[in-house]
Amino acid sequence: MSVTGLKRVVITGLGPVTPIGIGAAAFAEAQRAGKSGVVAITRFDATDTASKIAGEVQGSLDAWLDPREARKLDRYVQLALVGAELAVRDSGLTEDELRGERTGTVIGSGIGGMKTFEDQARVNVERGPGRISPMFIPMQIANMGAGHVAMRFGATGPSSTVVTACATGTGAIGDAARWIQLGLADVMIAGGAEASITQMAVGGFSNMKALSTRNDEPEKASRPFSATRDGFVLGEGAGVLILEEYEHAVKRGARIYAEIVGYGTSADAHHITMPAPEGRGAQVAMRMALATGGANPEQVGYINAHGTSTYYNDLHETQGIKHVFGDHATALAISSTKSMTGHLLGAAGAIEAIAVAQALADGILPPTINLTDPDPELGLDYIPEGAREKQVEYALSNSFAFGGQNAALLFKRV
Repeated sequence: MSVTGLKRVVITGLGPVTPIGIGAAAFAEAQRAGKSGVVAITRFDATDTASKIAGEVQGSLDAWLDPREARKLDRYVQLALVGAELAVRDSGLTEDELRGERTGTVIGSGIGGMKTFEDQARVNVERGPGRISPMFIPMQIANMGAGHVAMRFGATGPSSTVVTACATGTGAIGDAARWIQLGLADVMIAGGAEASITQMAVGGFSNMKALSTRNDEPEKASRPFSATRDGFVLGEGAGVLILEEYEHAVKRGARIYAEIVGYGTSADAHHITMPAPEGRGAQVAMRMALATGGANPEQVGYINAHGTSTYYNDLHETQGIKHVFGDHATALAISSTKSMTGHLLGAAGAIEAIAVAQALADGILPPTINLTDPDPELGLDYIPEGAREKQVEYALSNSFAFGGQNAALLFKRV
């Protein structure tokens, strides 16, 4: 980051697989149009769940995955592989350039193979343990996204899996960047994937009153910073980025979207689901990202907020921003792209990092849709009236998780 002796890290490839579009161009276009990807659930019969809506990735993945091989993979791994394929293609790196120990993988998942777990639990109850699939464990565990991506590209360098609930994607990118900064990798394939639109996951979140029940208006249900917000909307997808050492990228003439200059992570040490008052833990992560990035608060022009559309998250995140940025908070442009995609849990931070990289590269900041009735308790600029043309030098992306784990990334325009 800004510390003397560390390598610079830039973003050269984007692989979004989201409810509003697959691929960098489709994702950018949908954000700028303020498109909602929230629909009535089709992944299972949602008759008996209080929330019946979700952000589903539309269409088949067959263009990127062999259907016969895909059957051996949980959906979250399928999404991770598609995201990685898209990011690699977008970067212009060849498979020969990726192969070997100078390329690493950090792909996280907040929950892992939830659908596989549910299916095999049902088999166990109905038919007994002798009928559980021998593929159950390899399909379900959370590190298989990173494992399969590494196998796909022959990446034998640093590899790990981040599991920090909704902070996973941001943490994966931050951790991956460190390997490049230390000079131990030239390229990292990093991000997160999640596929938890299942009966148990939706039922569990619904029963803890975390999800929106605006079932008659799916596209208007995710309403960050709105006075009438009533919970988040579950989403699925993957966000995978190619991180590259700056000189390595320049030498091959790569397109650079943005530079990752700062990373902060912290714990609320407060409550299993409730954020700390005044966003105290979030403040630590944001300040750490600024400090490691060598930036003053006044230099930041945009924040992609965690912005879940729950009362306490939106309140405490806003309070945290006000504490960290002081008088400059009112000059910040802030938005929550979860208003369009829903909340992708372990993939959320990675998708939002892609949105920030595109915003810095193109000078177009994504909006917060459905913000027709701003909560007067909040009072910042959440970009409520459509995408905004504005070139900023620094941008921050926030992710906060159950368990009180927080992560923030600071990006700089190149």
